[in-house]
Amino acid sequence: MIEELIQHLPTTTPFFVLAAGFVIGLFHAFEPDHVVAVATQNSKSSQKSSLSFFQQIRSGAIKSSILSALWGAGHTSSIVIVSLLIFVFSINIPNEMFSNFEFGVGMMLVILGVFTYLNRRSAKEKHTHTHTHDNVVHAHPHTHDIVHTHGHKAYIIGCIHGLSGSGSLVVLALSTLHDFQTILSFILVFGIGSIIGMMLVSSAIGLPFSFSVYSKRINKILRYVVGTISIIIGIGILYNIITSGNFFGLNIINI
Repeated sequence: MIEELIQHLPTTTPFFVLAAGFVIGLFHAFEPDHVVAVATQNSKSSQKSSLSFFQQIRSGAIKSSILSALWGAGHTSSIVIVSLLIFVFSINIPNEMFSNFEFGVGMMLVILGVFTYLNRRSAKEKHTHTHTHDNVVHAHPHTHDIVHTHGHKAYIIGCIHGLSGSGSLVVLALSTLHDFQTILSFILVFGIGSIIGMMLVSSAIGLPFSFSVYSKRINKILRYVVGTISIIIGIGILYNIITSGNFFGLNIINI
């Protein structure tokens, strides 16, 4: 479907280009590697068992939506940078470079999966703040919730995804457009579509983790499932790139 939309971009109206950009961004967010990357961040969400049923839903949805929006912002930022390099500064970025970035995504998913599986990061991180009172130094622990501690990570993860093979798809779509204003508009609506799509997916994923606060066993099972899927998808990406015969510009098959 996405490929068909891209093929029709050069011969369609500006409105269709914008609509296509939004649809491509929306469906782009549902790619398995994108979903599992955000799921690893949702698995670290922190909830209070004292909250009511509806409070759990609202709190989990808000936190998941913020993380997914940051992921989408990071993804769009990378696409904007790559587009500027290609269409403004006329810098040629070979397709092999996107494959190299895709390899980095595979490594990242494996690492995220391992960290999620082992629960290396707690949902809240404590920081010690000191102050002096009556010539005596006091230290107080201070905690930050999931949005504070993992928001920047979600943005970075989105940036890495934007530079991967999925980024080449957007660049391919942009290469069919000739007006720079249209290109920028396409990137904007694509980013909005990817953010909305990821927010929908992330909210659905974050819901079971919101309720897992009532059972440590269920939380552990969910983390194991997400971590395992992330590792499997990451290894699959690495395997496909290596066996494709082109790895970091090296034709491995012919070596």
